[in-house]
Amino acid sequence: MTDSTGTLTIDRSATVNETIVKHPAAVAVFNALGIDACCGGDAPIDEAARRDGVDVNALLAALEAICLEARRAR
Repeated sequence: MTDSTGTLTIDRSATVNETIVKHPAAVAVFNALGIDACCGGDAPIDEAARRDGVDVNALLAALEAICLEARRAR
């Protein structure tokens, strides 16, 4: 997904921890979907999704939605 400038806001190759640092609201999505953001936080998003049995496209969509919501709240 892209932001208003056409830039991808969530990079599927970024690690879970990098994503949380850049988008703190993302922790709620990882927790809700059962993505290990503690011990497994050094894995890229796509790898973490496979590891934890989550559809990567659904995960990315949820991350994009929560990040968009956080931006609108600013």
